[in-house]
Amino acid sequence: MDSEPFDGTIGRYFWESTPSWPEPVRPNPGSPNVLIVLLDDVGFAQLGCFGSQIDTPVMDGLAANGLRYSNFHTTGLCSPTRSCVLTGRNHHSNGMGRITDLATGFPGYSGRIPRSNGFLSQILVERGYATFAVGKWHLTPDEDMHLAAARTSWPLGRGFERFYGFHGGETHQFAPWLVHDNHFVEQPRSIKEGYHLTEDLVDHAIEDVFDLRAVDADKPFFLYLATGACHSPHHAPQTWLDHYRGRFDHGWDVEREQTVQRQRELGVIPAHTELSPRPDWVPAWDSLENTEQQLYARFMEAFGAYLSHTDAQIGRLLEALEETGDLDNTVVLLLSDNGASSEGGPNGSVNDARPWNLVGRPLDEALERIDEIGGPRLHNNYPWGWTVAGNTPFRRWKREVHEGGVADPLIVSWPAGLASVGEVRTQYTHAIDLVPTLLELLDIDPPEALSGVTQTAMAGSSFAHTLVDPEAPSNRHTQYFEMFGCQALYQDGWKAVSFHPIHTAEPGLDHVSWELYDLVNDPAECNDLSDQDPVRLARMIEKWWEEAEKYQVLPLDNRPFSEFTLGRPLGPAAHRSLATYWPGTGMVPEEAVPPLFNRSHALRADVEIPESGCEGVLLSLGNLQGGFSFFVQQNRLVYVHNLVGKQWVRIEAETELLPGEQCLEARFTLTGLHQGQLQLFSDDRLLGTGQIDRFTPMRWNLTGAGLHCGADPGLPVCDDYESPFAFTATLHRVALEVFGDATLDQKAQAEVAVIRQ
Repeated sequence: MDSEPFDGTIGRYFWESTPSWPEPVRPNPGSPNVLIVLLDDVGFAQLGCFGSQIDTPVMDGLAANGLRYSNFHTTGLCSPTRSCVLTGRNHHSNGMGRITDLATGFPGYSGRIPRSNGFLSQILVERGYATFAVGKWHLTPDEDMHLAAARTSWPLGRGFERFYGFHGGETHQFAPWLVHDNHFVEQPRSIKEGYHLTEDLVDHAIEDVFDLRAVDADKPFFLYLATGACHSPHHAPQTWLDHYRGRFDHGWDVEREQTVQRQRELGVIPAHTELSPRPDWVPAWDSLENTEQQLYARFMEAFGAYLSHTDAQIGRLLEALEETGDLDNTVVLLLSDNGASSEGGPNGSVNDARPWNLVGRPLDEALERIDEIGGPRLHNNYPWGWTVAGNTPFRRWKREVHEGGVADPLIVSWPAGLASVGEVRTQYTHAIDLVPTLLELLDIDPPEALSGVTQTAMAGSSFAHTLVDPEAPSNRHTQYFEMFGCQALYQDGWKAVSFHPIHTAEPGLDHVSWELYDLVNDPAECNDLSDQDPVRLARMIEKWWEEAEKYQVLPLDNRPFSEFTLGRPLGPAAHRSLATYWPGTGMVPEEAVPPLFNRSHALRADVEIPESGCEGVLLSLGNLQGGFSFFVQQNRLVYVHNLVGKQWVRIEAETELLPGEQCLEARFTLTGLHQGQLQLFSDDRLLGTGQIDRFTPMRWNLTGAGLHCGADPGLPVCDDYESPFAFTATLHRVALEVFGDATLDQKAQAEVAVIRQ
């Protein structure tokens, strides 16, 4: 065990001994605080200061009192970018060539960031900083996101001293899956009481700073605030939804034209930049029916409300930092993790889990529920046309490596450290450059070792020199990109790029066509020069392969789920036939529950019913977007199956429960593919029977809502009761037993993981 060196003397007696007190580690005097605000799925053109008409006055104010980097780049996907932001290494070097959910047995895709690639939080906490993480994490593999797992990849295992947020790619904004430090917690307020996740996250960020300043007035902090916004579901308070009514009725084509003009005027793109053509797979706005226009505009209103609400919460945090006197000497970096998202599909979505359970996205249902868009009952996401508009003027989107996927907004603010403000910087920068830049500003050398582990060299380069000199050359001359088989290389103003669709076999990855762009004269990749300059293109392709070998990119694979992942060790739930849950057990993530899909199973609750009867939930999994609930209502046993918020099947006992100790059972017997009979029992007494013609095929929902014993907190599975509907009698335990082998569609599971990014 390491110990502090003792500089005193120790004799036989105290009068012969000299004490010595170790000095606590303190940063350099005057060291600034660091605040990283990482937005989710916000495209290059979706902040007001980058050309959007969405109201983002707080972020615009940061830009006005700071600098906008208009040539900043990410990896094109969530977890990979986050790993770059926190380590200064490329995503494949971090084992994050994809996301943790889609790990393979190769170093660049392991889903586990090696200890030799230390986090900024680990560096700073050893230098005397307080370190806080708040919000989305998504750097822990699925098999480790439960309370029986090791916490080495959780925030507190990577140098953060406090954490409040959520695991996974997304969560419900009104009823989230919450983690506090190393355990799960329930949300502090109900939906009826006005709860929203972004407000809760900022409350905790402010609390972290206030708690620090209540004791230590000078200790600098590193606060990593990663909002769930603006990843789907696009949820916002009603006042913000009302604020945007009618704002986007003009449609995405007009929006793109207006946005690119504002971008030119703001200087975030060169005046000569062309607007990339609208893709063939996105219809012209004027070709849509009036009802389609009304629906699609409403989807975008929800996104705008979501982002503006987030902007207001960031404003609350900045006001708190001003109150504590910290704002002036805080380096603020505000960025997004990738381009705007296309997961809403061509028509938008009211529940993103439906396609992966073979349930369609009918327009008529969306139109019927149009007034619910943005509220807690839907898992809404906008259609592709708004994705393209959000990435103006660039081509393509998130998960791909054309500029629409990897060009993102970056704002740098530091009132005490910036001589010039309100300006635009055009130097080429990348997410891996953030840590080296911050370390230079803090006058800290990258450590050779952290906690006894020798560190790898950072791939990033500092751009601190550009803060003071707008004409300074960029330190980043070359940067490779790869995501799901899409490849690109930036080199001194030129870009070679290839596109290959996910899953598609033809053409093979060894036969893809490469494009070549002069980004200085053609920032939006409108004019392919591959035929005019084949020599340059060949050199850049060769360089890409060199970088790929250097940074663990190989082997290329455009299949999210392939034979390379089939041997991946699964969590304990996948192999269990029997699991037991007790009242008071913390939430169990869906991934840690034995899979019930397409197999017979039974839920057995050991209870004691009083003479007066009882009610309440015995076992629930999921929420209104999909799941099941096994409960007692009016002293009758009930089971409700919720197929992705589309179809509810309620099976109720014909008679009331008798008093006394008994085993209450819901027994599902598979009678065909994804269908079966559900029977309700008290001991051996049959109470009721019903048919479930369409049992959920493969995923209950996408928001992280897991299993609870004795209650259904948050957003309940059904409208039959109000949350939490806790069981009012004695509940000893509930056993979940499955029969037969699990028949999961692994390819479909992979597609779910992809859309949750």
